[in-house]
Amino acid sequence: MFKDDLRILLVEDHPFQLKATQYLLESYGFTQLTTTDSADGALQQMLKAVQPFDILLCDQCLPDLSGLELVEFASHRGMIRQAILLSSLTSAELDELEKKANEHGLPLLGYLIKPLKQSEFRNLLTLASL
Repeated sequence: MFKDDLRILLVEDHPFQLKATQYLLESYGFTQLTTTDSADGALQQMLKAVQPFDILLCDQCLPDLSGLELVEFASHRGMIRQAILLSSLTSAELDELEKKANEHGLPLLGYLIKPLKQSEFRNLLTLASL
């Protein structure tokens, strides 16, 4: 079961994709949404946060750090509980990233191919241990 009050940190470097994903999440009923356009901005948001974000929803291909590297950094410091990668990479490439995350014990729920689809997002949230 998912909670619509999840604290979500959305990281997307493309302005249109950031806004579009933000609007989609808000239309799905997620109200505790923080957005930023870079890994550096995400780290600043995480440092300011009183508690860890429930979900880091992150583009894999950020210019300053890969999404998986951001997940690793944040999870090892207790800044996030779970993560989902967003990407337009191929499924095979994303499967490899997911395998790498599992090997390193990262709290990656999985990945979503852009554009975000509500049913796929909610299906991943059912895997969350929040």
